[in-house]
Amino acid sequence: MHAVAAFNLMLVALIAIIALEVLARRLRLPPAAALLVGGVAMACVPGLPRFELDPELVLVVFLPPLLMYGAYFFVWEDFKRNLSGILLLAIGAVAFTTFVVGYAVHLVVPALPWAACFALGAVVSPPDAVAAKAVLERVALPRRLMVLLEGESLLNDAAGLVLFRFAVVAALSGAFSAPRAMGSFVLLAVGGIAVGIVAGFIGVKLLRALEDDYLVITTSMLMSWVSYIAGEMIGVSSVIATVTCGMAIGWHQHEIFSAAQRMRGTAFWQVVVFVLEALVFVLMGLSLRGIAIKLGGVGHAFSLLAPATGMVIATVILSRFVWVYGIEAIKGAIWVATGRKDTSEDGEPCGLMPDWRGATVLSWAGMRGVVTLAVALSLPEDMPGRDLIVFAGFAVILVTVLLQGTTMGPLIAWLSIRRGRERSLHHLSEPQAWARLEAAQLAAVHPLVHDAEGKVIHPRLLEQYTYRATLSKRFEDLEDFPTDARYAHYDIVLSAIAAGRAELLRMHRAGQIHDELLHSLEREFDLQEITAIHARG
Repeated sequence: MHAVAAFNLMLVALIAIIALEVLARRLRLPPAAALLVGGVAMACVPGLPRFELDPELVLVVFLPPLLMYGAYFFVWEDFKRNLSGILLLAIGAVAFTTFVVGYAVHLVVPALPWAACFALGAVVSPPDAVAAKAVLERVALPRRLMVLLEGESLLNDAAGLVLFRFAVVAALSGAFSAPRAMGSFVLLAVGGIAVGIVAGFIGVKLLRALEDDYLVITTSMLMSWVSYIAGEMIGVSSVIATVTCGMAIGWHQHEIFSAAQRMRGTAFWQVVVFVLEALVFVLMGLSLRGIAIKLGGVGHAFSLLAPATGMVIATVILSRFVWVYGIEAIKGAIWVATGRKDTSEDGEPCGLMPDWRGATVLSWAGMRGVVTLAVALSLPEDMPGRDLIVFAGFAVILVTVLLQGTTMGPLIAWLSIRRGRERSLHHLSEPQAWARLEAAQLAAVHPLVHDAEGKVIHPRLLEQYTYRATLSKRFEDLEDFPTDARYAHYDIVLSAIAAGRAELLRMHRAGQIHDELLHSLEREFDLQEITAIHARG
């Protein structure tokens, strides 16, 4: 495709993204499903240039910033507490699905070499970080379930890619060694962690040294590609390197970013991630026509590959249920044998997996996405069963995003799963935290508002911080901070800001102030409004 045609296609895709997002919100559909269907529909438009995904380019462009964003905001304490459950999903479920799918495909297509069957299993085994995030951000789940699913989505690509690499080598060479594969996986994972730590250390040092907001934000994004490409060049897991780097920078974010940098950076990252996630699904849909043409047309491919593809889809969905429910059953047996309780002394959940309702949600949250398609398209042309692997990979993406993505919300409602209490007993509640914060602020302000003789020289500041500290102290024994009092205070502040904006605009329209002064005063109102809105909550 010509460069100008590719750029025009991207513009059309961005316009389609806006329309599809609005449509999805109006119809209360998961945006991921709407975007994927929209991309498929665009691929069928007559005269539209043929679009083919470059698998290596897709992975290096889209995956690093999305992994970095997820790792950056991931809670380290939750990650450590639920590490066993995350690894059981990210490694255990991926390996189990790979072998079960490979065995099922060999039953349907006995002529296909075992290594090719397992390569197909590795392609479709890891749920996708992009698809999971796009669906999960629209549903309300207990914190622990979200941690398990988010943690899995950050790490499972590494396990799937390693299994895929060894399956392809075995299919092309006819040689495979399980101990060697296991040792290589450990080496790749440990190497990825090491690269991520080094990249994170360098990133933190750079971000501390830079002062300009735009340079800081740009550097924070570049570190996602630096860590990913460094992992690729060294030959370790680039996925784990990026996730580790993101966690390292996320851990130090409160020390290295100013308030303005954090505010601007968060807004920038949110827009970038939104565009990248949306483009991924639209581009996957657009690639359908190119895949179908290579396979001799949709009808031809479907008639030849439908039986095996149907088996793959069913096995992918069912194997996750078998794995998650199996772990749940083992956990239940251990609890019965040991008399173990569901919570530790501080009230925190301590099991490997959640209850049966939570296990059902975990089992159903197995959407596949861009990694599956990119890995399938990266197969060598002489790979046995390549057409089946590519077709089955796209079919699994389509079915899991449309079926599981659109039914996740109704399933959670039907199972009556609610967020429940998210705070452990050793954590402060919001009112308790506010009481301590306001007391610290009052203690800092108190000596500064008096002169050397003890006379109050800033009475309004003293009155303001005394009022806030007294109000917070009054409510610190409550579980939730009463919002009415806070809302009433900041509603007045926001009303005053709105009145100031109106008068500022009136003076400008009347020719009483210059445009330069307008922008300067408007910025002051913007900062006041942002502060008031954040404080209001």
